[in-house]
Amino acid sequence: MNSRRGNGDNGGDVAPLMLRKVTREFEQGGGKLTVLAGVDLTIQAGEIVALVGPSGAGKSTLLQIAGLLERPDTGEVIIDGYDCSALDDDMRTRLRRTSVGFVYQFHHLLPEFTALENVVLPQIIRGLPKDEARGRARELLGMVGLADRADHLPSRLSGGEQQRVAIVRAIANVPHVLLADEPTGNLDPHTAETVFASLKRIVRAAGLAALVATHNLDLAFRMDRVLEIKDGRVGER
Repeated sequence: MNSRRGNGDNGGDVAPLMLRKVTREFEQGGGKLTVLAGVDLTIQAGEIVALVGPSGAGKSTLLQIAGLLERPDTGEVIIDGYDCSALDDDMRTRLRRTSVGFVYQFHHLLPEFTALENVVLPQIIRGLPKDEARGRARELLGMVGLADRADHLPSRLSGGEQQRVAIVRAIANVPHVLLADEPTGNLDPHTAETVFASLKRIVRAAGLAALVATHNLDLAFRMDRVLEIKDGRVGER
C-alpha cells in the first residue's frame, strides 16, 4: 500500500478515518436514487461521533463504504492515511481486517463458542498465538465487566452482555476505526446505557476513531459530535 496521504487539516497528522466527496447512487424504478451526495467527514483518534437520520437516509450505506464493504461511485475513503480507492479488493480486505472493527445491531456471536472463544477466534485467524489471544480476550472482557462471564456460551448471556462481547470482539485485533450500526437498537434503555458506557470506555482507552449510527438521540448527544445525514449530505447537528 503506497497511496498514503496526510491530513492537511491537523498539521500533517493522519486521522484514522476520512471521507472526501463520497457519492453513492442506486437504481430505483427506472431512475436513480442518490443516497450519498458528496459526503465529507473526518474522525480523529479517540473521538466517538454519532450519525443520525431517518430510516432509509443512508446511514448503513455510509458505514459500509467507510468500512470498505462497498465502494462509492465517486470520492475517496481514507483509512490510516491510505486512499482506499486506489487499492484492489485483496488490499482492501487486508486493510479492513487490520484497521476496521464492526459492531452491528445484532451481536452475531458464534453460539457454539464461549464469550472468551468468540473474542479469541478473530485473533487466531489473524495469526496471534493462542495463549496471547486468550490473555488479551480476558483483558478485554474485564474492561467491559464480563470477566466472570468469559466461559459462558452466548445463550447464557443477557442481550446487553452479548453486545458487550461483540464490542470487544470488534476491537480484538486492535483496529484504528470502529464502526457501529445501531449497537443499542435491540436493547432496553437501562441495558443500552450499560452498553454505551462500555463502548465509550473502549473508544477512549484504545484511541479509536468511532462512528456510531443510531436512532437514540439521547445517546447521540452524549457523544463528542453529532452528524446528521439528510438528502444525501452529512452535516453537524
